[in-house]
Amino acid sequence: MEIRDGLTDDRDTLAEIAGRSLESSYSLNPRTIEGALTEWYGEAVFADRLSEEDLVILVVEDDGGPVAFSESVVTEGGQGDLLWLHVHPDYRGRGIGGRLFEHTRERLADEGAEYLRGRVLSDNQIGASFYEAQGFERVDQEEVEIDGESYFQYIYLDTDAKRVRSVVTEDGEVVYVDLLDEDVGSEGPFKAVFDDPGRNSRYGYYCGSCGSLNVVMDAMGRVQCTDCGNRRKPTRWDAAYM
Repeated sequence: MEIRDGLTDDRDTLAEIAGRSLESSYSLNPRTIEGALTEWYGEAVFADRLSEEDLVILVVEDDGGPVAFSESVVTEGGQGDLLWLHVHPDYRGRGIGGRLFEHTRERLADEGAEYLRGRVLSDNQIGASFYEAQGFERVDQEEVEIDGESYFQYIYLDTDAKRVRSVVTEDGEVVYVDLLDEDVGSEGPFKAVFDDPGRNSRYGYYCGSCGSLNVVMDAMGRVQCTDCGNRRKPTRWDAAYM
């Protein structure tokens, strides 16, 4: 078994693995799966995504070809998000998912991730059990939209990870960034900031794109970083699958 970086030529095979994995693990209808595969593995889209600096795709080869892959991102704030982990149903039960997971975790740490999170739709008991077997805890849930339908996904966190990180403001004040409490932005996540490490008194937002605390919210609830222009936008579907 070999684990390597994903290539443009892997597109068709990875789409097939993802499709078979989704069919095996979820009760999603075929139209929803087809729409998701087109969104993420269309020819032009996949090539563009491979060029993104923060994207890490690792492919497992066995029996002469790809049989599993993981897809992750690392943000400037030190967050490693495991977005997908797909193992072809014909190759499950061989320990491939566990080895790929560990390899992915090590790679993300090398890329600067201070902690690792995973996401899995609520009806995927296999995926939930997988994370728990790796020592992760379910810490939150969020609603996502897939092909016009709403679903819930669970968020899992490495129990050894640090949730709060201290940051010094321009005035020399120490505030605390909650690495888990975030909103998705156009350029990077917005993380909640508190006056105390116990997260009892809210300070504001931290921009995960440029690392600035100069983030404002208007009366309509719109959030924007005044340094880099990062704006809050709706959450995309970025669940992890086993």
